[in-house]
Amino acid sequence: MEHWDVVVVGAGPAGSAAALAARRAAPGTRVLLLDRADFPRDKVCGDGIAPEALDVLGRLGLDQATLTEGFAPAPRLRLRSPGGAAVERAMRRPAHVVPRQVLDARILAAALAAGAQLRRHQVRTLTVHPELVEIDGTLTAGVVVGADGAESVVRRRLGVAPNRPDRMAVALRGYAPELPGQEGVQVIATTEQRWPAYAWSFPLGDGRANVGYGELVSGGASRAALTEGLHRLLPGAAPEGLRAHRLPLSTQRPRQPDGRVLLAGDAASLINPLTGEGIFYAVLSGALAGAAGVHGAAAGRAYRTALRRRLGRHLRHSSAASALSRWPRVMDAAFRAAAAEQQVFDDVVDLGLADGKLTLPTLAAAARRLR
Repeated sequence: MEHWDVVVVGAGPAGSAAALAARRAAPGTRVLLLDRADFPRDKVCGDGIAPEALDVLGRLGLDQATLTEGFAPAPRLRLRSPGGAAVERAMRRPAHVVPRQVLDARILAAALAAGAQLRRHQVRTLTVHPELVEIDGTLTAGVVVGADGAESVVRRRLGVAPNRPDRMAVALRGYAPELPGQEGVQVIATTEQRWPAYAWSFPLGDGRANVGYGELVSGGASRAALTEGLHRLLPGAAPEGLRAHRLPLSTQRPRQPDGRVLLAGDAASLINPLTGEGIFYAVLSGALAGAAGVHGAAAGRAYRTALRRRLGRHLRHSSAASALSRWPRVMDAAFRAAAAEQQVFDDVVDLGLADGKLTLPTLAAAARRLR
């Protein structure tokens, strides 16, 4: 059977970052990317890219200007809380909105230029042996990285259960003309109805916006309910090409076991529970998995340690913030505090889009507005 040092299942941002990191960690590593789709291909997503995600890709050798070429930055964020508290401020660093059809192809091209190879193949079976992992009876690998998304075949083959409905979101996304006055402004709008849920409109910089709406599966989400929520919260939007996608939230993370099979990105339930953001987690966890992949049988332990050191505290804080956010009054207070203080706004953005923490000043500011 054909043997590779590292086989990455899924060639999206997490998988391509893993391939890049493995090649950088040990340039002689033979890396094969497997994906069931041809690229470029669309992916249901909000398309927002936090600057911290670009930082991770930059450390893997990608030029940030090339990744975002053709799409203007979005320097401002407008938020509306369930009770109607509103804030709009400049973010500490501007975000970008790049369609996944474009972004994923650019990151993949960099991985291939770095020496990884790509093959169209839908993985169906994994068999883990002491010295290697067998894939569909035709390939073997020293290490397999499962970066194959929310419906991960690799995760299922490891026997890891899917997220519970109260820790799984579903979102509907399409493209529409920018809302009036939205140039350079990302919009997130919520109400108490069907909470926790929100709608978004993220401008691409070419006159279009990525618009969508998401809520928890446990709330009885249906396509009709998602569509109604989108139009209720963004009444001026006229999206086309609406598609839905499930989001396994990071409040239920599969524990990374020892051994030769690793999970990254959505496959590892790495989706921010406050915002549904997943690109930062995807490229960061992919990079950590790829670097660990060169350690063979010790890869699982090395990757678990790296994840804990890099994201452990943040994931605890984002899970705690998600639990607090189930009370709309808490969200109202946090948004009022963000409207009053730039530092609180920055802390909220960092927690929802990158690897921020619940800081004492932000908690105190929100608590004062609860009273």
